[in-house]
Amino acid sequence: MTTRLDRRTFILSTSSAIACSAVDSTRTLAKNGVTKGDWMAQVLTPTKASDAPLYLGRFREEIYFLLKPITWKPNPDQAPQLTPVEAPIGFVTDLASIPPILYSLLRPDGVYAYAAILHDYLYWIQDRPREQADEILRLSMIDFEVEASKVVAIYEAVRTFGRSAWAHNARLRASGEKREIVKFPPNARTSWIQWKKDPQVFAQRLPSP
Repeated sequence: MTTRLDRRTFILSTSSAIACSAVDSTRTLAKNGVTKGDWMAQVLTPTKASDAPLYLGRFREEIYFLLKPITWKPNPDQAPQLTPVEAPIGFVTDLASIPPILYSLLRPDGVYAYAAILHDYLYWIQDRPREQADEILRLSMIDFEVEASKVVAIYEAVRTFGRSAWAHNARLRASGEKREIVKFPPNARTSWIQWKKDPQVFAQRLPSP
């Protein structure tokens, strides 16, 4: 069982030519001007349904936080190469690990947001190689039966463009930035820039023994 769904048999057979075509389609679709904010606004619309339980809050900026944890677990044949992931309640995400060009391609619902937030969490904590984080994004989308061509396009895009987001997160962590809150803002008018100035809003991590 992965991503809280029963995995169904899924065979991904595609060629590099399809991958190039799919990535090219993201460039064309991006001309429609769909931004991260537009996309997430539709994700958070109450009429949108999803097979995954995804509960989000947001700050005034296009920055969101989990109201409940989300998880992914590898199938037996994927272990021990891949290990389970749990993005905790209070994880703050700006979805920066997903290249902006993809928001015109991704359907605005919880399926994609679920996978994208897991990916963003892995890009933040960096407790495994970037290649594994990208592979978990790919497998999570397969779990949700996303179209093969879109899986390829999204995976190729994060492999191609994700390095800068990974490096940027490493610099932020080194500077003391935190992304796991235990105190939630009272409303969506609250600014993340102001909220994160208070150290009391963050989870206190115990030092490793």
